[in-house]
Amino acid sequence: MNLETLIREAEDVRRFSYAPYSRFTVGAALLASDDTVYRGCNVENASFALSLCAERTAFCSAIADGQRHFVAIAIVGGEETQDHLEYCFPCGSCRQVMTEFCESDFEIIVAKSCNDYTVYTLKELLPHGFSLK
Repeated sequence: MNLETLIREAEDVRRFSYAPYSRFTVGAALLASDDTVYRGCNVENASFALSLCAERTAFCSAIADGQRHFVAIAIVGGEETQDHLEYCFPCGSCRQVMTEFCESDFEIIVAKSCNDYTVYTLKELLPHGFSLK
């Protein structure tokens, strides 16, 4: 699957975000090694600590489906009322979850659009992540 298609999946699922507090909506599309795409969006909660990031939502969906092998994730985000997107990097908790299930060369695509994105490896974004591997 090409990166632009993965970014479009993230853009599409972003519309389902539940972000009444921050108004910052995020979509993530997680590519498994068998080319299955698992989508996730952020889900906020009045008790902020209980909110879920789009990336972790996608991973939970994949894990619940029995998937354990991942290649890449595309992440898009921005203000709910604006059409333009911002580069939206995964938080530290999401990076640690990625470390639990992914190799250091796992690709993280942060995108403003299908034409404006940057690709990082997990090792670049979390060089000293905690892992039992």
